Amino acid sequence: MTPAPTAQYDAVVVGGGPAGLSAATWLARYRRSVVVLDSGEYRNRWVHRSHGYLGADPQDPMRLLERARDELGRYETVQVRPHRATAAGRDGSGRFVVSTEGGELVALRLVLATGVVDAFPEVDGFLDHYGTSVFHCPTCDGYEARDQRVVVLGWNEHVAGFALGLLDWAAGITVVTEDRPFEGEERHRAGLARHGVALIEDDAVSFEGGRGDLGAVHLASGARLPADLVFFSIANHPRNELAAQLGCALTPEGCMVVDDEGCTTVPGVYAAGDVTPGIQLAAVAAGKGTVAGVSCAASLRGERGATTSPDPAPDPAVEVRDPGPGSG
Repeated sequence: MTPAPTAQYDAVVVGGGPAGLSAATWLARYRRSVVVLDSGEYRNRWVHRSHGYLGADPQDPMRLLERARDELGRYETVQVRPHRATAAGRDGSGRFVVSTEGGELVALRLVLATGVVDAFPEVDGFLDHYGTSVFHCPTCDGYEARDQRVVVLGWNEHVAGFALGLLDWAAGITVVTEDRPFEGEERHRAGLARHGVALIEDDAVSFEGGRGDLGAVHLASGARLPADLVFFSIANHPRNELAAQLGCALTPEGCMVVDDEGCTTVPGVYAAGDVTPGIQLAAVAAGKGTVAGVSCAASLRGERGATTSPDPAPDPAVEVRDPGPGSG
């Protein structure tokens, strides 16, 4: 077997959220040379508390990442760099070349944990309330809406199911379409009405109250909607630019297609977290990062790695393969 060409690093992990840091941790535990590119643009960087993470419920999500980076720093083969990956491709030897604000990195494997970007409603004072009284994820924060008055902002047909799902917790729900016509069908309107969810085609222009003490949503018409919490369902966009450059297959929603080991359709490229299909939760992202990191590390067995890496273990699939009948 011809050994792979030497690279600067065994793997580059793009993304410093729960998925990326988890992948890097497990690559480090396999003694692999890893660079994590962390732009700091975390999806939940405005969130005061996140929930449901085993052993840390509730938690400050930024403190979680801080602890993870501290723990990762104990592994001598890992670097975390505060850089954004701007492009990715392959050189003539098949190695991955990642362009960053700090220069180019060359690696044998690539893990994309780039996450998603949420579209926010255009309401005065939105960021003053986002993460304490305004949320985008019912699964994450629905429990805090129990027995509360909730306003939902959104206008496409999916907002009907989104709002109805909040009835697991909320005492009352009103949907405001942000000065757009409701895009759902009559059956969506009927479903909302059947369960007492009001639908108002008006524009939310401001929030009443201080951070963590929301009192009402003010509409362009002059109406005041009493509200304890606000949820919004507009759109989110996977950060898939690098995946597209590499030729990775994407779902119709723009997520990266992966198998059970986190492998994309491009050999040597792995993906984890919200940029892949499925439930979008920090705990799930960390789990997917574990899968991708372990699988990525195992894929390097029998392959010469970075100059700083120890000699790899042999590839078990090669060393113990069945020679077949008649051999020997």
